[in-house]
This record gives sequence, structure tokens and C-alpha cells, in this order.
Amino acid sequence: MSGDGEDSRRESEFDAPESGFEEGAFVTSRGVRVPAVTARTMRAVDRVAVEDVGLPLLSMMENAGRNLAKASRAVVGGQPRHAVVVAGGGGNGGGGLASARHLENHGTDVTVVLDRARDELEGDPAHQANALSGTDATVLDGEDAVQEAIDAVLDVDVVVDALVGYGLTDALQGTAGDLAQVIDQGAKRALSLDVPSGFDATTGAAPGRAVRPDATLALALPKTGLDAVPGDLLLGDIGIPADVYEQASVPAPTPDVFGTEYVVALSATDDD
Repeated sequence: MSGDGEDSRRESEFDAPESGFEEGAFVTSRGVRVPAVTARTMRAVDRVAVEDVGLPLLSMMENAGRNLAKASRAVVGGQPRHAVVVAGGGGNGGGGLASARHLENHGTDVTVVLDRARDELEGDPAHQANALSGTDATVLDGEDAVQEAIDAVLDVDVVVDALVGYGLTDALQGTAGDLAQVIDQGAKRALSLDVPSGFDATTGAAPGRAVRPDATLALALPKTGLDAVPGDLLLGDIGIPADVYEQASVPAPTPDVFGTEYVVALSATDDD
């Protein structure tokens, strides 16, 4: 869901499993094992979900945003009074924009910082931005966004990092890199969506500026590099049916991974 149009970039496969996934790499707080996938494999899952099964990307984005808003409450210890959502222009940013709307709907004062001009958003992220305009959220964009973000992130309850998803393999550049640095240096608490911006989802390497969050909400399945990322790890169900994983030759999360919840805590296993 959050590949962010990075398909043309060469995915780093250093230390990546040849199968594209690792069985039982993570475990829930109830002891249920969860496989982890590489960025390339997750891209295949997303493709099957959208192109072959017909699951709308907007639907997964909406589920991601709702779960991200819920995860922010876990990070803060209650409903945030003030939050900043820093969003890019891809699927990850669209999920962040959806979370901003859900937070606003539940009483949080939200400021959104975009890494580009509002009118440069396209597709589903633009749709999410349009939906957000029906709330009282403040949106900062354009040439002054980085400078305004420096002040915006100070003293808010949580900053949501929704800049870049699992497609990143190179160092963050430009405005996205500047905003990642602002979050990393200025946020009291940071929550990243799927993969912290600046980290390679497959290897866990951070080749340049990166967000080192208090927690990360992985989507659908954790990525193999997340065991090297600082902070707590959560997993969010975005509604991908089991048949999608089967078609992509990936072990599906069993029903007892989530049980009656849509967001669960994960930790890395100690297996070699």
C-alpha cells in the first residue's frame, strides 16, 4: 500500500531472504508468529490485491489511516490533543492524510505538513486531501513548509511520519529529507507508518537522514528490515484477504494474529 511509486528504483537485497519472506520473524504479544516480507514481495502482494482481486487502494489507505489514528492513542496513552502529520505524495502519505481526518473527527487538533504543494498531489492521496478539507485541520505546504514544520512539531503530543513507504532504497533527498530531519530532531513522540522514513524496508539500513520513531505501525505484514529499526512495532490489518497472499506465494497472517483487534503489538523473535 505504501510503495510510493518507487518501482523504478533498484531494491537493495543485501541480506534479504531468497524466498522474499521470513517465516515467524516476529511474534505478537499473545505468542502468535508472523512472517516478514521484503519490499519486493510486499509490492507483489499489493499488485495482486489491486489488479487481480480488485481490492481498491483507497480502501487499504482508509484502513491504514484509521489504524494509524488508533496507534497514535497507544503511543500517547490516550487521545492526542495536538498532532502533526507529515505526509508525502504516495500511498504512505495518503494513509497519513486519512489518519489526520480520523484524528480530527475524534477531537485532535491536527496540523498536516506536506512535502510538496497541495495541488501537486495526484490520485488517491489527492482524494484523501480533498476529504481532509472537510475538517478543521491546518495544512502547511509549499516553499515554507519545512520552516513552518520546525515550529509545528514542538510540544505536540505526537508527530506522525507518513513521508515515504517501503519503496525507499536511497538516502532521502530534498524536502522529504529535510522534514524527516525535523521530525527526528524536534518531535517529542514520533509514530511512523509502515516503515520509518529514511530506512530501507528490506535491510533496515538508513543510508541518510531518517526518522527514528518511538513506534512504527507496519501494514499487513512487517517488513524484514523492521527488526533493525528503533522503537516499538505495531501491526495493522488493512483488509487484504488470504487469497491475495496465496497468489503472491506468501504465508498469510493467520486469523489469530489479530483476533478481535485491528492493531496488535509485535516483537522480533530470537531465532537465528
